[in-house]
Amino acid sequence: MRLALGMVLGASLFASEPVRARKAMVVAQEEHAADVGVAVLKRGGNAVDAAVAVAFALAVTHPAAGNIGGGGFLLLRKANGETAFIDFRERAPAKATRDMYLDAQGKPTQDSTVGWRAAGVPGTVRGLELAHKKYGRARWSSLVAPAVKLAQRGFVLNYSTARSIAGAKVLAQFPESNRIFLRNGKPYEAGEIFRQPELAKTLKSVQKRGAKGLYEGQNARILAEEMAKHGGLITLEDLKNYQAIERQPLRASYKGLDLLLAPPPSSGGVLLAQMLGILEDTGYEKTGAGSAQAFHWIAEAMKRAYADRAEYLGDPDFVKVPVAGLTNRFYINRLRASIDPGKAVPSSLIRNGPPPPNEPSETTHLSVVDAEGTAVALTYTINGSYGNGVAVPRLGFLLNNEMDDFSVKPGAPNMFGAVGGTANAIAPRKTPLSSMSPLIATRDGKLLMVLGAPGGTRIPNGVLQAFLNVVDFKMNMQQAIDAPRIHHQWLPDRLQVTHGVSPDTIELLKRRGHTVAPISGVALVEGIAVRDGWLEGGSDTASRQRGRAVGY
Repeated sequence: MRLALGMVLGASLFASEPVRARKAMVVAQEEHAADVGVAVLKRGGNAVDAAVAVAFALAVTHPAAGNIGGGGFLLLRKANGETAFIDFRERAPAKATRDMYLDAQGKPTQDSTVGWRAAGVPGTVRGLELAHKKYGRARWSSLVAPAVKLAQRGFVLNYSTARSIAGAKVLAQFPESNRIFLRNGKPYEAGEIFRQPELAKTLKSVQKRGAKGLYEGQNARILAEEMAKHGGLITLEDLKNYQAIERQPLRASYKGLDLLLAPPPSSGGVLLAQMLGILEDTGYEKTGAGSAQAFHWIAEAMKRAYADRAEYLGDPDFVKVPVAGLTNRFYINRLRASIDPGKAVPSSLIRNGPPPPNEPSETTHLSVVDAEGTAVALTYTINGSYGNGVAVPRLGFLLNNEMDDFSVKPGAPNMFGAVGGTANAIAPRKTPLSSMSPLIATRDGKLLMVLGAPGGTRIPNGVLQAFLNVVDFKMNMQQAIDAPRIHHQWLPDRLQVTHGVSPDTIELLKRRGHTVAPISGVALVEGIAVRDGWLEGGSDTASRQRGRAVGY
């Protein structure tokens, strides 16, 4: 009875209704940007056009993660079944070296997270341009225009955004960031208008010249000059040579659903494919959402997938990543068989591999579905909240600290506590391993769901649980996002639980041998589901930043 009571209490915390629309929908982490996307759709733009416009708008209105100084992934499925995946992840500068963030004693320094040397070569603008050229139809200038207007004229700061910026201590460490975002020690308050004229000027150049407005010409020279002046590594050649890459989406299945996922250099798709494969035939869901037994199975699946992440995953252009082997059903069966249904297996005892041979057998996310049924899941990032803290003088945008996503030292944790190996070691022009996990699900060729999230190494687990909540526990999209979540990433060997997991459930998890600790949140999921002819939009509200789902 105590367990049942705990589940009822948990369920009461996620009884929210989603936003519903008949034709089209945009879900994003910031309300101004979401409105920009819907306006594009109403003018006849498609899902890619809307995603591009939202991404540029977020670079203005959601500076903690929206960006032109970072990178990410775009996953696309057209209504006719055509798919695409665009990799515009940041890359290591040509001058990068394997041990560049180790001190004389071989210990990691903070240079991979704070300051100019932490930045990888940004890819966002190149990636958005590639997506638009291949799959968009609206005029490029019209998609960048709303962001220019928001930066130039400003927008009214809501409480959550004002509070987030004021609390970003990393911004105070750099004069330009301190001036733009913190007004030299007098932070903006809710209700004030926040203008960014330098960023507006940079965006105008991108509006007029496309990606060349940032990667070539005057703006590129300014960025390279400031890099050299402050000890950064990105050069004019790095900027000019950066190209976004179109890759094949990773495909998986779960209980009759077909899934499109992110391939390496993201770890997210492989992790999701593995975790869903492990869970599929367990009957884990029979004890109900939020039950100790369901959480136990999910946590044990997480541990095994993240152990493989640390050992095998990296940039496929530099190392052989055994994707087919890691997602092979015989290997998945072996992982599932290693789980004790009643007891946690210590992470120190989990050594999964090797898989079969690789042969055939403060990030943000936005989801878009247009009136034609085309779906886009776009996740992009500057890594930590407000990136490396540096706003580029004269250009007005924040740089990423994505170099920390490499294994700075194999076996040493990064800022998210993730442990990596030599497959993800630093090398010139190499892409750091990502956790971004855009997902598109279909059933019998018809769109079912579009999901994604920010949140570092917590992203795959947040997306996993929202997906399972819709598919296995029959929740609507907002309920699926609001439900309490758990997180385990193999090392450290700790099962973290969000607010709303009942005390009874926590006690039962401890009895199974889990070391349980609280966590403020497990990713910030943004999603759209299709149900009974309606689009259901859900946005995560478990943070300072208010997300928004809007459609028509």
